[in-house]
This record gives sequence, structure tokens and C-alpha cells, in this order.
Amino acid sequence: MTFEEARDEVLAFRDDRDWAQFHNPKDLAISICLEASELLENFQWSGTDLAAKDKDVQIKEELADVLIYCIDMANCLDVNIADIISDKIKSDIEKYPVAKAKGNTRKYTQL
Repeated sequence: MTFEEARDEVLAFRDDRDWAQFHNPKDLAISICLEASELLENFQWSGTDLAAKDKDVQIKEELADVLIYCIDMANCLDVNIADIISDKIKSDIEKYPVAKAKGNTRKYTQL
């Protein structure tokens, strides 16, 4: 499935249930954070298992929820996801030049 097909499926699911009326930037931002917290919960107390491999199904489901709400938010704000990702990468290329950032976890203000 292509990204466009997945996006259309997400929006059709929403529209079939008449949920667009509830989708506003504030509530979608809250929903993204809540779902991201549920994703993070899969790693809580995982000890040395940094990948939480026994929770693959739950991790995929929560990641899908985050992405679905991100698609809904992009639609609500009438932004093209590919464009905003490309713009952000271009900005980050300037902030994090390879010569300074490679293998380094410091924020761009500390490079």
C-alpha cells in the first residue's frame, strides 16, 4: 500500500463515521500525545530489552494510532505531509551539518 492509499483509507474511515466534526488542532494534538504515551508505555520497565521485542504487536498498534492522528492533523491543517517533512529535513541539514553532527547526540545549539 502506498502512503497516499493509507492516507485515503484513514480519511475514509473518519468520514464514514462523521468524525471530522470533532477534529480540531487542539484535540488532535492531544490525541497524538496520548497515543505517543501509550506507545512509550510498551518500553516502561523493559530493563535491558530496549526494543521490547515481546510487545511487537502492541508497539505497531500504538505507532499506527500516532500516525493516523498525524494524518488527521495534517488534513485538518490542510498541509501536505511530504512537503512539511521535506522542509523540516532541509532545515535540519543546516542545523546539523554532517561534519559536526555525525555520531553526536548534542542539540544543534551545542555543536
